[in-house]
Amino acid sequence: MSGWTLYERDGEAVSALQKLRFFPLAVTGGEGCRLIDDRGRRLLDLSAAWGAASLGYGHPAIRRAVEAALHSQAGASILSSTSLQAVTLAERLLEIVPGGGDRRVWLGHSGSDANETVARAVIAATGRRHILAFSGAYHGGTQGSMAISGHSAQEGAAKFEGLTLVPYPDPYRPYQGDPSGGALLARIEILLETDCPGEEVAAFFLEPIQADGGLIVPPAGFFERLAGICARYGILTVCDEVKVGLARPGSLHAFEREGFLPDILVLGKGLGGGLPISAVIGPARILDFAPAFSMQTLHGNPVCAAAALAVLETIESDGLVSRAVEVGAYLRELLADARDRLPVIGDVRGRGLAIGVELVLDDAKTPAADLARKTVYRAWELGAVFYYVGMRSNVLELTPPLTLSRAEAREGADILMQAIEDALAGKVPDSAVAPFAGW
Repeated sequence: MSGWTLYERDGEAVSALQKLRFFPLAVTGGEGCRLIDDRGRRLLDLSAAWGAASLGYGHPAIRRAVEAALHSQAGASILSSTSLQAVTLAERLLEIVPGGGDRRVWLGHSGSDANETVARAVIAATGRRHILAFSGAYHGGTQGSMAISGHSAQEGAAKFEGLTLVPYPDPYRPYQGDPSGGALLARIEILLETDCPGEEVAAFFLEPIQADGGLIVPPAGFFERLAGICARYGILTVCDEVKVGLARPGSLHAFEREGFLPDILVLGKGLGGGLPISAVIGPARILDFAPAFSMQTLHGNPVCAAAALAVLETIESDGLVSRAVEVGAYLRELLADARDRLPVIGDVRGRGLAIGVELVLDDAKTPAADLARKTVYRAWELGAVFYYVGMRSNVLELTPPLTLSRAEAREGADILMQAIEDALAGKVPDSAVAPFAGW
């Protein structure tokens, strides 16, 4: 393979089963909010690997934590022993996640295995055989997490036989024309009284900001009201904050902006700052239901747990919650101001550094999927990395490192707007764009 590019070598050696590619990005390094590609370009990363690189690349706090954990490594697992790092992380999560009663923390590798574990555990522990979730929800890529998801990208996946999906509350495309979400709540109440009896529902899986479904921010008060409905029936609320939690929404937890306290919280991606770790925080009666119920050898790995502790400490010490508020508001303002000259920007939404830019063709809000596809490709050519999401593949998703500066936000907004203009001007031929349509 001498003379081949890194991307060409990838095509011949790495399985396509795990690829979601939007342009031929080949990375050899990274620093801060920059990725270094195989041509030596320093690309501004406005995705942070779908939010996983929460502190960017090569952050000194993570480097120190990982080096210390490896210097005298406390095993590799909590399967048949415990470790200082894993226990300390669990204790810290119990401290920073509000909640009462007897609670436990389950540690995993990813949001996928975490959500699958919760789905299995709530059914087993409660004896109830039904689960509610939202259309557009992406709760993971394992068999069990896909079974409770509602994203169009997973239409071919087998669904849990007790799953019922309802529309997500989208103020930009409101259910029955009601942007408050009241009509949708009424539908859910009727559903719980009829076809999906509330007494038989173990849990309602929800995203306080629907990420892969289109970076949708729900109407104010919706989840507070929904949580009240669930409480009446004894339905557990499972809050999936894998992509949108831990300072990203301008609060430590996204549910804090929604005025409710979930029964179970699921974390992942940014928790490890780029290393694989996830966590579930919830009632002991669910998470202690049965020993050896959900285990993998490397769960609770001390190196990953040490990295997660460093992320949590840095969020606090560096004031990254307030930084997400400030820089996120600035970035959204820059993008919203461009709508007059770029009417294809139908909506700019988000909280903190979780931002969605929905592209449309006309006043009827016809999704501009092809434009989104060309925009992210052109942005990569211009020096920025971000992707698109949504049930219609027309929402540009920005989930940059929490360390993004105002200057980098301005640079990113300029590149994004230039990419849209260039795509509209035909500077991105169809032949240049990868055939995979993504989300």
